[in-house]
Amino acid sequence: MKIAIYGASGMVGSRVAAEAVNRGHEVIGVTRSGGDLPAGVRAVQGNANDIASAKEIAAEADVLVAAIGPSRTGGAHQDYLDAIANLVAAVQGTETRLLVVGGAGSLVVNGNRVVDGPDFPAEYKPEALTVSQALDDLRATDDSVNWTMLSPAFVIAPGERTGTFQLGLDEPIGTQISAEDFAVALVDEIETPAHNRRRFTLGY
Repeated sequence: MKIAIYGASGMVGSRVAAEAVNRGHEVIGVTRSGGDLPAGVRAVQGNANDIASAKEIAAEADVLVAAIGPSRTGGAHQDYLDAIANLVAAVQGTETRLLVVGGAGSLVVNGNRVVDGPDFPAEYKPEALTVSQALDDLRATDDSVNWTMLSPAFVIAPGERTGTFQLGLDEPIGTQISAEDFAVALVDEIETPAHNRRRFTLGY
């Protein structure tokens, strides 16, 4: 399978790329710099905000992965939403799937989004609200867009690849997940689609 990963040099994207290569997939790593990627990944310089190049890459790939996110410092949030919209437009009406790396803030506890709770850390709130908006935008698309979002547990960080975790839908599972196991779950979903046009989550 041919998988194009936007943000392939980041914490999550690089691990998704490495996991996919290790399973024998052909991986295109799309970054602004065009380099510094895991072994076996074909580097392409590109930007999800460039709709023309996104359509070219989508035409070449079976799956687009958006392992990108808005700035945690509060800037360029519309750029992120525009990037996701471009990737949606690039796959719309095609056989190419779109998998988006989401956040924990949009998960739901007792009917309320985590990001809207009084204890949600203020420094993460702008980022979480933006990614939550991206999820709402994906849910508003029609059936011509085959998307999936994977939200991590509350804490995601480099760690061990165990291959053992729990999956859920909109409610949090556990409190943490390694970036390596997040990558396992994402590539599992690529290989065996189980959450077309919806969000799911994972954790320990």
